[in-house]
Amino acid sequence: MGNVVSAASSVGAPNAEIVLAEGTTVRVRVPASSANLGPGFDCLGLALGMYDEVEVTVTSSDVVVAVEGEAAGAVPTDESHLVARAVIRGLEYAGVAAPGVALRCVNRIPHSRGLGSSAAAVVGGLAGASALLVADGRRAALTESELVQMSSEFEGHPDNAAASVLGSGVVTWTRDGGDGEFFARRLELHADIRATSFIPQTRSSTTLTRGLLPDAVPRADAVFNLSRAALGIVALTSDPTCLFDATTDRLHQPYRAEAMPATNGLMEALRERGHAATVSGAGPSVLVLGTTALGDDESRLASEFGFEMVSLPIAGGVKIVG
Repeated sequence: MGNVVSAASSVGAPNAEIVLAEGTTVRVRVPASSANLGPGFDCLGLALGMYDEVEVTVTSSDVVVAVEGEAAGAVPTDESHLVARAVIRGLEYAGVAAPGVALRCVNRIPHSRGLGSSAAAVVGGLAGASALLVADGRRAALTESELVQMSSEFEGHPDNAAASVLGSGVVTWTRDGGDGEFFARRLELHADIRATSFIPQTRSSTTLTRGLLPDAVPRADAVFNLSRAALGIVALTSDPTCLFDATTDRLHQPYRAEAMPATNGLMEALRERGHAATVSGAGPSVLVLGTTALGDDESRLASEFGFEMVSLPIAGGVKIVG
């Protein structure tokens, strides 16, 4: 269990007129996600059926965090924990306060593997705050647009966050290419599309891998990715036979390949076998999108490169479950 840490006299908005009742408990479930999907750098995302759960209880004082599962014992257990920061931000935004909060985080999404664990933590915390508003009944729940905006603010780009909020596939963008306003729309995916993740034990830093990208790319590569990202929308929504071509990329994967040789090797080996394989987010996991289940051959191939093959359903968005 987490340790009790001294905190302010209340959590959330200062001098709030609405103070949540002690003992109120809510629970939310938030999916993993994969971003980029090949050519859609920072603008395409997909929700995956692997879930973290966040339980939030209003207490008499302090911020207490208990973590089970992934990263237990390796993350903060006070108000600096990412989920706690998101809960506090959600309450502040809503103009609501609580005397204190206790969080129980059950983590199943692997950390630093390109499966959106940080985005899921933020979305889970914000959704937990929203669920407290619903339980209290004196303030409207946070809207999907508000959840996308606030969760995107934590990391500066909304592809993973919006997928965890909205579910399915998403297209995201910012106003005038800046960081101030974040927008997303949900895609209705073709019913036959399924996802398979290949997850290693090794981790990767998004900051490090993003630093490998050049400030400018050849025009031909930019045009190539524009066409493939547009084709990706077609492949995801109406014609999955285009998935192989629609998951090729020249903007980020080639520049990161040397830093993640096992990831690049597995991705290339899968593509040589005709599978629409991409790096999942910033890696090191690999994602395959298709219409048929992968089998023992692909599982053995994954093991040779040090990865575990996991079939995951396309997920819905964050949900209040208790």
